[in-house]
Amino acid sequence: MTHKVSVYMETYGCSANQSHSEVMLGLLRDADCHIVENPEKADILVINTCIVKEPTEKKMIYRIKKIRDDFPYKKLIIAGCMPLAEYKLLRSTEPDASFLGPHDTLKIVKCIENTLKDIKVEYLEGKTESKLCSPKCRLNPYVNITEISQGCLGNCSYCIVKIAKSKLKSYPLGDITRDIEMSLKSGCREIWLTSQDCGCYGLDIDSSLTKLLKKVTEMKGDFRTRLGMSNPNHIKRVLSDLISAYRDKKLYKFLHIPVQSGSDKVLRDMKRQYVTKDFREIVTEFRREMPNVTIWTDVIVGFPGETDKDFKETIKLMKETKPDFVNVSKFGKRPFTEAEKMEQVPTVTIKERSRQISDLVDRLSLERNRIWLGKLCQVLVTEKGREKGQYKGRNMAYKPVLIETNKDLMGKLVTVRIKDARKTHLIGSIEE
Repeated sequence: MTHKVSVYMETYGCSANQSHSEVMLGLLRDADCHIVENPEKADILVINTCIVKEPTEKKMIYRIKKIRDDFPYKKLIIAGCMPLAEYKLLRSTEPDASFLGPHDTLKIVKCIENTLKDIKVEYLEGKTESKLCSPKCRLNPYVNITEISQGCLGNCSYCIVKIAKSKLKSYPLGDITRDIEMSLKSGCREIWLTSQDCGCYGLDIDSSLTKLLKKVTEMKGDFRTRLGMSNPNHIKRVLSDLISAYRDKKLYKFLHIPVQSGSDKVLRDMKRQYVTKDFREIVTEFRREMPNVTIWTDVIVGFPGETDKDFKETIKLMKETKPDFVNVSKFGKRPFTEAEKMEQVPTVTIKERSRQISDLVDRLSLERNRIWLGKLCQVLVTEKGREKGQYKGRNMAYKPVLIETNKDLMGKLVTVRIKDARKTHLIGSIEE
């Protein structure tokens, strides 16, 4: 840079997107840019976008219009999935912005340099690039997000993300462990392994998720690792080995395994590559080996063709498996997908089904959290709470635990007794 440029950045979407923003900020810091928290003080604005759901896309369009209305004379770069997946919509909304796709993150400095010269650039090559071991400005200094791959092996009929992320590209084990090692040396205590689908890691490079986890847990250091979302068809293939890997204390007893529907007919229409029996088996086997494992899942209500019977099967599956947390999404058709052309479920029906299942999963979350009442836990603290003297950490099952104390707990592993349980978190007190 010819002079010290001030950059403001906003980030939306998944943990991989958050990691991309951390890398962009790290590269800009090394290029002697000034990172600011107020767009008014910036020379250039960067929005790292997400388009996974229809409401998210609408939020992105609204935010882009708003920031342009508020700062009409500032340069704007739109990064993330949206420039690739929704190019025409985005260009019609913001004709003067520069675009930076998710595979071109490392070009952020060049993108800013050209944009400041009044050159509207579009870095949308779509080629996968590894951002491992790149400079980072972490949003949380105790948490490192390591992206183990990009893309996936799925072909879900409703998904727009595959347009932006393309096919699976797994990164070498050595690069992943080096990225983690660098983060541990800089003070990180918690590692997030993330990708579009962690379960299929390595299938394109003669490796596997379980090999990766073994390498990570063998690394020196006192840290904890959270495995990101993994689809059932890939988890089932390595189920026994995966459960064995989860016995290591460095791996949170936490499994994010999206089922999406309790109806096998709907799953076929979604092209999900598994059946509900697979999900049940995975949950049963994990809980048999580790009863307090935390199970997260995702459910889409109102997928085209979903009948009342299909929906009741989803309700039944939730009651049977009792996940700790469920991300409930109301179906919204996405452009360029097969589901967009299917006969849609009425909006009023989708809203009612969403209300019903949300009420159920709230009760299930509270029921699962109450299991921890009175128990002693080791909690790794990585955040401050909203109130003064309040800290937030995670126990071995990745349950969020709020702690109130006048001590500084940041980055520390403390022994806590759980004294209360809410649907979203636990409340604990330090055992002296």
